[in-house]
Amino acid sequence: MKIEEQKFKVNGLSYTVRSALVQDAKSLSEIRVQIDGETENLDRERGEGFIDAPGFEQIIKADTESRVNLFLVAEADGRLVGFSRCEGNTLKRFSHKVEFGICVLKDYWGFGIGKNLLMQSVSWADSNGISKIMLNGVLETNVKAIQLYKKFGFEVEGVLKNDKVLSDGKYYNTVVMGRFNG
Repeated sequence: MKIEEQKFKVNGLSYTVRSALVQDAKSLSEIRVQIDGETENLDRERGEGFIDAPGFEQIIKADTESRVNLFLVAEADGRLVGFSRCEGNTLKRFSHKVEFGICVLKDYWGFGIGKNLLMQSVSWADSNGISKIMLNGVLETNVKAIQLYKKFGFEVEGVLKNDKVLSDGKYYNTVVMGRFNG
């Protein structure tokens, strides 16, 4: 599905949040690898689960045509700097919910990009009959993200203990969160 483009100016940075376009595929492939290497908050290390430009083209086309998927990008300084994705399920028993994920280049943290990607996704879900948004993996140490999600009505639904091993060799918990608007 697609949303109407939104413009923001936060801390002196002007940026746009819009639906992903097929021509974004190459940039998405590149920044996903970069973001994965900048933080351990995500599930992948740099280069793992690589999606090439044709792979992103397929995802974008499918998401644009789907009533229960939404793929958003944030664009600043003439380039993509972050993205988010809601992925729904066509099975009737799960058709009321989507899984949500978000990532932003580290140089663009602190400008509300994650917050505005989340806000647009929540607004889209609420106006399209989707009553539940799931986050299946917020690293317990990502306190800023957990606080942001709580501001938008997400609640902790569970904790997956010793779920991830990070570069320090230690095990960390994953927080499962959800927002229900039913």
